[in-house]
Amino acid sequence: MTAIHPGAAETEFSMVRFKGNKEQAQKIYEGYTPLTAENIADILFYCATLPPHVCINELVVSPLAQANSFYLYKAPARNE
Repeated sequence: MTAIHPGAAETEFSMVRFKGNKEQAQKIYEGYTPLTAENIADILFYCATLPPHVCINELVVSPLAQANSFYLYKAPARNE
């Protein structure tokens, strides 16, 4: 069995959290590139297609900007 623990990922949760306010929900992801559902699907596929004698027990996956659950580097906004 494999446990995959994704870090900061762009999901519909932000839309729920901000009661459908799309602008506010998208603002959460400004300054960094979050994980996507496709990223996690690719990892799931990889784990599921490993040879039978190989087992990944736990996998913690995060975007490059995320050091841990508390620290996330967001690039400063550019003034154009």
